[in-house]
Amino acid sequence: MLKVLISDYPNVLAERDLSIEVNLLKELLPADSEISVYPYINEDEFIERMSGVDVLLTAFLPLKENILAKFPDLKGIAVNATGTNTIDCEYAEKLGIAIRNLEAYSTEDVANHTIALLLALNQKLFIHRKYIEAGFWSYQKAGEVKRLSSQTLAIFGLGRIGQAVAKRAKSFGMSVIAYDPFLPEEVAEEIGVKLVSVETIQAEADVISLHLFANSANEHFFNRDFFKKLKKPVIFINVARGSLVDEAALVEALDEGKVIGAGLDVLESENPDLLNNPLLGRENVILTPHSAFYSQESLNTLQVQTVKNAVAILKEYHHEI
Repeated sequence: MLKVLISDYPNVLAERDLSIEVNLLKELLPADSEISVYPYINEDEFIERMSGVDVLLTAFLPLKENILAKFPDLKGIAVNATGTNTIDCEYAEKLGIAIRNLEAYSTEDVANHTIALLLALNQKLFIHRKYIEAGFWSYQKAGEVKRLSSQTLAIFGLGRIGQAVAKRAKSFGMSVIAYDPFLPEEVAEEIGVKLVSVETIQAEADVISLHLFANSANEHFFNRDFFKKLKKPVIFINVARGSLVDEAALVEALDEGKVIGAGLDVLESENPDLLNNPLLGRENVILTPHSAFYSQESLNTLQVQTVKNAVAILKEYHHEI
């Protein structure tokens, strides 16, 4: 009998119709397969629920070496996200645990969300709303606005999403530079983007947008030292992963005017404390709840493809499926 577990933080699971995944698994797997759902409460209970599990479907649960070692029956993890930064993939490989994540399922949606954050911050839409609701009908209340075509966008990570953002930004007349040590220069040149150093970005950028694949090597890459070296005040956008940014350093940069606007679709925690986070309540910060990926179409792809990835893992061990 095959055993499949769908598990993540309760708020993550609550945002989608899990019957879609459960029913598709039932359709594609043998009739005696056990399929269950566990909203994550704590580590001990999770380890207990993982007993005998062949495949885990999750996006954000922390699966480091000390946890993975406790799952001798686990064949693989189907990640219903693009990022795998919460999983120790290297150790999983040593254990023979396959990792299958999603690829280009929401490129269009994330790129559009990025531009939406950029426009809202640059045009100061939410600041205008605040003053209008307070009874002021004056565009000058919100402060100066720079024309987009006079600005330079710097992209960290010029993969599929980064390239989609670059193309959209160029349609507004923005100059686009990027940092991506893994991308051939000719690929960037084909879309009119110049690859540059981090130092060049710190000197020239008006807007910084993150599209990096997060891992242990770039955790808190955007820290106090990074923000201190910015030569111009910037709009800072993160639709990648919260682990890339030291939130305390970002708050300090906002307070000091190094960052004049922040659009954040992700925070360091996927289950953040919304009562005490110092990024809340700021008129120049826009937070969205890790929703950049979302459209009805992308969510459907996420659910169906994750199930197919889970089944593909099982097929490697059970060819009769």
